[in-house]
Amino acid sequence: MTEPSGGSSTKPRRPVAVPIVGLVALTAVGITALLGGLNEAADKGPDALGAGATLDQGRYSTRFVESRVKVDKAKTPYDEDKRFVELVFEVTNKGDETSSVGLPPDPAKPDKAWLGMFFANSLVSISPKFPKESGPFVYALNKGDETRQLHPGVTSQVLVRYRLGATERPPDKITLDVATFEYAPGFEDQRLRWQMVSKEEGDKFVPEIKARVTLPVKAGEGA
Repeated sequence: MTEPSGGSSTKPRRPVAVPIVGLVALTAVGITALLGGLNEAADKGPDALGAGATLDQGRYSTRFVESRVKVDKAKTPYDEDKRFVELVFEVTNKGDETSSVGLPPDPAKPDKAWLGMFFANSLVSISPKFPKESGPFVYALNKGDETRQLHPGVTSQVLVRYRLGATERPPDKITLDVATFEYAPGFEDQRLRWQMVSKEEGDKFVPEIKARVTLPVKAGEGA
């Protein structure tokens, strides 16, 4: 007899056998894919940025303008021209308080780098490295005047300079490892404050590198 269209049959359906090996294989593939995705997320390195890029650093919004050779002309016949490799940034203080421009961390004290609270402190690594006597010299320009302060809501041009020797060639490019800041309680002092985003490695803290910025060094007069 033909079963009526749309009717339900009382005859039990035969189970479809799925080989256990197939299930195990599918599960293994799924776990591998999941772990692979997690590993990719965990292994994701810093953002790769270049000239003209802007980075939200929490406390600051920073545009990486350029790197260039700048010559300061001698002011008297007894002086000499001075050449610098100059890193140029446009920095906006997004906080509610005036902050210092700061200095890049001392390469001789890498264990102290995570304690920085100001803009230039976030330039965790600058490569190639310059001799200690070369600088850095750091300041901001606000309406043409040099200052070492960044005021809330104001965008200032910040210069980080390294002096070149008389016969020293400038590098072809500068690479920066840049960290960010968060407004959070301190590790011992629970008051909220701006501090560098850091992570624990072994028995020490190190800054988390958010971006790796590569700036070609533009040749200038006397380069």
